[in-house]
This record gives sequence, C-alpha cells and structure tokens, in this order.
Amino acid sequence: MFTLGAGLALPALSAVPEGCGNQPNTAAALQPPLLLTDWAWLARYREENAKLLAEGGKVKAVFLGDSITEGWARTDTGFFSNGVVGRGISAQTTPQMLVRMHADVIQLKPRIVHIMAGTNDIAGNTGPMTLQDTQNNFMSMCAIAKAHRVRIVLGASPPASKYWWAPNLQPHDAVVALNDWLRGYAKKIRAKYADYAAALSDGQGGVNKELAKDEVHPNKDGFAAMRKVVEAMLR
Repeated sequence: MFTLGAGLALPALSAVPEGCGNQPNTAAALQPPLLLTDWAWLARYREENAKLLAEGGKVKAVFLGDSITEGWARTDTGFFSNGVVGRGISAQTTPQMLVRMHADVIQLKPRIVHIMAGTNDIAGNTGPMTLQDTQNNFMSMCAIAKAHRVRIVLGASPPASKYWWAPNLQPHDAVVALNDWLRGYAKKIRAKYADYAAALSDGQGGVNKELAKDEVHPNKDGFAAMRKVVEAMLR
C-alpha cells in the first residue's frame, strides 16, 4: 500500500497476473503524482483530441471507459476507426470519467457516446463508493450527453467473481446490481443497453475464462464477442 495526503490509501498494482498481456498498465493511473496533479487524467487524450479536431473528421461514436475500453481500442483497431474513437483510461472510476465528459466526448461532437464503467468503482480505486454514487455519476454523464444531443449506449460491466488487484473483495453481486440498474436506466432515458455481461458469461454467473483470462479484462475473442453486441447499435 502507498498513502496519499491525509490518509488516502490505494493498493499497489505492480503485480500483473499471468495471461493479462492485453491489459493496459493499471498502475499508471493510480500513481500519487498523477492523482495529485491531474486526477481525472485530462491530459491523457489532449493532443489526440486536438489533432482530431484540427483534421475536421466526423466522429460517429466516442467510447468512454476504463481499462476494458482502452484495451478494446488497442486490440481491435479495425473497429476503432472510421469515426469510432476510444477514450478509455485504465483504472478509472465514474467520477473521473464525469470530469472528462466535455474534454474527451462533447468537444469531439460525436453522434453517440458509449459509456462503460463501474468495475473500478466497486473495487474502490479512487476511494469507497456506493452503488448510488456510481448511479449519480452515470446520470450526470447521460445528462451532459442529452444536453448536447448525443445519443447514448450504456455498456454492461463484464461479470466478475474477483479482482486480482483487490483480492479481498467479492464483486459478483455488486456487478449484477449495477448491470440491473444500467439496464433499467437505459430503458428509462431511451438509451441503448449493450449487454456484454451476457456475451461474456460462462452461464453460471461468472465470466467465461476463455474470453477473459483474469476474469475481468476480455481478450481478443472477448472483444470480438462484445463487438457483435454493439455494432448494430452504432448503425
């Protein structure tokens, strides 16, 4: 453990389990200097955003998320092209993404925003959070999108029975509760719900380890399964 400021403790994340080669470097986003100087990591995509705007290209969809989105964009470059833009940052929580909504989504003027988050809230990456806290942040992000007439896709968190970086947690029930709420909220606000949990499930309430070896981060086959879920929604 390392400690920040007045007693804020975060887990040391340097040990990456075998089989997670497609996984972004989770530790980088939680290092003390970055959390204290650019908590939401607004600088992460600043140059890429500026270049995209300068080129004047049309942005169809922005995928806002954490390591799953970041890894997806890096793994399936064919999908993340022709106006589909990845803006995932490993280890991020919904409050950090809420801060990034204008910089990494709205200013790019997309037709669609795809938001997939919540796993790191449950893990407590930036401090203790309740389900209501996470819901509030989702509702705020969706309100911003709607105010700018951006259509919304809410992505389910993949099923998880454990977090390798927070081994004392048992996140399964919390992930199920979050996805149940996302499904209902998407219907309420007339957004789309991308059910990645079903696509990645082992049929017994866990994740198919052939699609996500560390039980959290999909591999190439896992991302292919997710792509099938969302492609029609983007069209």
